[in-house]
Amino acid sequence: MKKLLLIIIALASINIASAQTIQNSSYGTEGYIKSDGTIQNSSYSTVGYIKSDGTIQNSSYSTIGYIKSDGTIQNSSYSTVGYVKSDGTIQNSSYSTIGYVKSDGTVQNSSYSTIGYAKGIKREWAAVHFFFFKFN
Repeated sequence: MKKLLLIIIALASINIASAQTIQNSSYGTEGYIKSDGTIQNSSYSTVGYIKSDGTIQNSSYSTIGYIKSDGTIQNSSYSTVGYVKSDGTIQNSSYSTIGYVKSDGTVQNSSYSTIGYAKGIKREWAAVHFFFFKFN
């Protein structure tokens, strides 16, 4: 029994350690994005998913949007809500710059003020979290 409990604790630790932290500008934890695309809030409750094909789902597995391979972000009706450029520039559907995701994971608004951190998280995933879909 002790061995089983130890294995469960070890697996849980590995699972938590594989998640990348999303932080606000004060370094407070907002949530986590796991390498498989599972999005969790700061209490580790699952609030959404980003699938390998770019489909974005809420916790009930309802599709709420899409990330296209060219960086286009769409809502569930396939209407474009924005773009993530290869340099980390985030634009709305009118091509106005609304922010930046830097290579070090720093997330900035259009005025270059830091609004959060997403170190080790794909730029598209960070942009979806901070600018297009808020997972609560």
